[in-house]
Amino acid sequence: MLTITAIIRVKRGHETAMREALLEVVKSVRANEPETVGYYISQDATDSCVFTTYERYLDRAAMDRHNNSEAVARFFGIAKPMIDGEVTLVTGTELSAKSND
Repeated sequence: MLTITAIIRVKRGHETAMREALLEVVKSVRANEPETVGYYISQDATDSCVFTTYERYLDRAAMDRHNNSEAVARFFGIAKPMIDGEVTLVTGTELSAKSND
């Protein structure tokens, strides 16, 4: 299982627009990406300008399909002017998981 964790900071005042843009990506993932095993979005409890995604993919091909999807391109087109600084990306191989799904 391959994973991506992304930490995204947005400019103050853009929290709602970023949340909506990220949730649109989730809708697309649910409808179009069966090889994306998990796609989680969170908003920091103490700093509403910080969002985190945790993404789980069956393999590199699934990850590449997601990253090259129309939904991701549309997201970055919307999100780019809202992002404050660099997005932190960590790509890894999952070592362990617990799920109640």
